[in-house]
Amino acid sequence: MINELTNRRNVIETGREEAISKIHADSKLTARERIEELLDTNSFVEIGAFVKHRTTDFNLSVKDTPADGVVTGYGTVEGRLVYVYSQDVTVLGGALGEMHAKKICAVYDMAMKMGAPIIALLDSAGVRLQESTDALDGFGQIFLKQTLASGVVPQITAVLGTCGGGATLIPSLSDFTFMTKKATSLFVNSPNSLDSKTETLETIASADFHSKETGIVDFVCEDEKDLLAELRNFVNLLPSNNFEEAPIFDTNDDLNRVSSELNEIAPEDLTAGIDMKVVISQIADNNMFVETKANYAVSMLTGFIRLNGQTVGVLANQSVENDGLLTSSACEKGTKFIGFCDSFNIPIVTLTDVAGYNATVAEEKIGISKLVSKLLCAFASATVPKVNVVVGRGYGTAYVAMNSKHIGADFVYAWPNSKVSMMNADSAVRIMYADELSKTSISTEDINKKTAEYEELQASPYMAASRGYVDDIIEPAATRKRVIVALEMLYSKRESRPEKKHVTV
Repeated sequence: MINELTNRRNVIETGREEAISKIHADSKLTARERIEELLDTNSFVEIGAFVKHRTTDFNLSVKDTPADGVVTGYGTVEGRLVYVYSQDVTVLGGALGEMHAKKICAVYDMAMKMGAPIIALLDSAGVRLQESTDALDGFGQIFLKQTLASGVVPQITAVLGTCGGGATLIPSLSDFTFMTKKATSLFVNSPNSLDSKTETLETIASADFHSKETGIVDFVCEDEKDLLAELRNFVNLLPSNNFEEAPIFDTNDDLNRVSSELNEIAPEDLTAGIDMKVVISQIADNNMFVETKANYAVSMLTGFIRLNGQTVGVLANQSVENDGLLTSSACEKGTKFIGFCDSFNIPIVTLTDVAGYNATVAEEKIGISKLVSKLLCAFASATVPKVNVVVGRGYGTAYVAMNSKHIGADFVYAWPNSKVSMMNADSAVRIMYADELSKTSISTEDINKKTAEYEELQASPYMAASRGYVDDIIEPAATRKRVIVALEMLYSKRESRPEKKHVTV
C-alpha cells in the first residue's frame, strides 16, 4: 500500500525524462522547478497531485496526464503565505481542460479564504480542444475567480512560455505581470490569423512588445531565474490582502536625510524638465524604486518605494519625456496603479510637473478626456493617505487631475520654483491681450512686464499657498523628511464616502 503511494507520487513528481531534458536544453525550468525556485526552501505543499482528466473523447482516455498539467499548492515567500499554480508544458503542452481549471479554481478559493496572494506561472499551448465546452467552462470559472479576487488578494502572473487565446485574459485580469525576454509569447490571435501577414510572434506577442505597446507586461526579465527572484522581492512590497497593510521593515536610512542634489536639479527654467527617477530615488529609503510598466507610457512613472520602512505607491510626471504631458496611455497606466494602491491600503505620493495634455489628433480620436476623467476619478475616489509634491509646473485641469488639493489630496507641498496656474504666463498674457497684440499697440517690453506680473500674481506657489491650495512651500532637499512626516500624520486616516457599489466613470 505504501509502495503504491510512493510509486504513484514518484511518477507524478518525476515526469517524463525526455520531455524534461528538452526543457532544460532550452535553458528553461520545469513547472515544479519554477515553484521550488520561487518559494522558500521546502515550504511548498502540493494540492491535487492525483487529479486527472475524465474525458474519453478523441482517445484522450489513453493519455496519461500527471496532475492534469498544472501543479497547484501553497508555500511561503520570506515566511509569508502565498498560493501558486504552475502549468506543466510536458503534459499535453500545458493545455487547459476541465480538471486543470478546477485545480486552479480550488487554489483561488483557498487564497481568498486565507487572505493570501496568488501567483500564476503560465506556460500553456492554450485550450484543450478534446474537452471543448468543458474547457470553456474552465476558462470562465477561472475568470470569475479572478474577478472576485480582484482587490481582495494580490494576483501576480508570470508568462514563462506560450500564453495564447483565452489564456491571455489571465494576465490582463491580474494586478501585475512578469515576462521573460526570450522563448515567451502572449497573444490573443496568432500572427498567421491576422489581417496583416507580415506580423510575427516577435512583433506582436513578445515581452518587448507588450511592455512598450500594450502595457500588459509590468516587468521584463532576462531569464526565468531572474524573473522568479524579482517576483520574490516584489511580493515583499505588497500586503497579503485588502484588510492588511504591506509588511513594514526596519530601515537604516536616516528619516531626516536631506538631499542637496534635489536643490541642484530644481531648475529655474521649468521647460527643461526634471528627471523624476532621480527625485524618487533621492526620497526613497536606501534609494530603492521598483518601477512598474517602465517601458509603457513613459511620461508617467508608477512604482513602489519604502518610506520609513512602509510601502508607498508613487506616481510622477516624467517631464524629461514628452514634457510630462498627460497622454491617454499615461492616464490609463496611472488609473490602474491608483486602483491597486487604494484597494490594498498603500499610501499614494505624487510628484507633479505637468504642462497640460498631449496635443495630437491621435489623442483626440482616442478621446483623451475619457482617460483623464478616469485618472481624476481614481485619485478622487481613493481613500488611502494621499500626498502631492508640486516640483515643477502645475498647469490647467491636467494639474487638477494629478492628485491636487481640489480633488482630495490630504497634503500638498510645493517647491519654491514651481508654478501653479491655468497655463504658462506668456500664453496667458498673449490670450488676455490678443486685441492689443493684433493691433500692435503693445510693446514687447510691456508683454514681458505683464508676463512677470502674471507669474507673480497668478502662477506663484505662494499665491496658491495663500488660498490654501498648497499646504506648505518646502526646500527640495527636505522633501523626503517632509513627506515621511505627512504620511505618519495620515497613518490613522479614516474617510467615509457615499454608499454605492462602484463609480460609473
